[in-house]
Amino acid sequence: MTDQNAPIGGRSNYSHGELNESDLHADPSTQLQRWIDAAIAANLPEPLAAALATASSDGAPSVRMVLIRGIGSDGIRFYTNHESRKGRDLAANPRAAISTWWPGLERQVRCSGPVRRLTPVESADYFASRPRESQLGARASRQGEPIAARADLEAALAAEAAAHPVDAPVPLPSFWGGYLLTPDRWEFWQGRPNRLHDRFEYLPHAGSWEIRRLQP
Repeated sequence: MTDQNAPIGGRSNYSHGELNESDLHADPSTQLQRWIDAAIAANLPEPLAAALATASSDGAPSVRMVLIRGIGSDGIRFYTNHESRKGRDLAANPRAAISTWWPGLERQVRCSGPVRRLTPVESADYFASRPRESQLGARASRQGEPIAARADLEAALAAEAAAHPVDAPVPLPSFWGGYLLTPDRWEFWQGRPNRLHDRFEYLPHAGSWEIRRLQP
């Protein structure tokens, strides 16, 4: 019989090298882009995937995977249905945290801070860049709401396709758009042997960023 309380784990061979403060860019958003570029160059699966954590007005947490769709000095952009759970959470409690994980490089980035909605113009610009099928899917789905059968969802998609001719643009739905997370705290983590990982934290300081090493 399996011991339900038995520890789960194994031996990890962290071997991708060390991380020193001198390796880090002074701007954490630039450092994040560097690591994403490295993950793309290494052909890692879903290099833009990140866990997004939100909380409701009463503090109930929720986390799910999203795709990072923009990085700049003002923060990190992602897009979703405003009426989804994360959209409702952010309306009530406009702060969030993001964590990336690239096991092939043994790297993790964490950040957290306030979140605001992007303007309809900003959201429309991104929406127009998406494949037509994704645009129609965003309009057809009421994300996170119950539905009786898969066939009902496919019927909603077919209705959207019929309503928007191939030679005409698909308009941005009012319930869908982007968010900007502006981190006020960052952490960059590099796996090292013996669990003595390299961790560096960025904190705001005098209009710039203070970088300090953390114990693993």
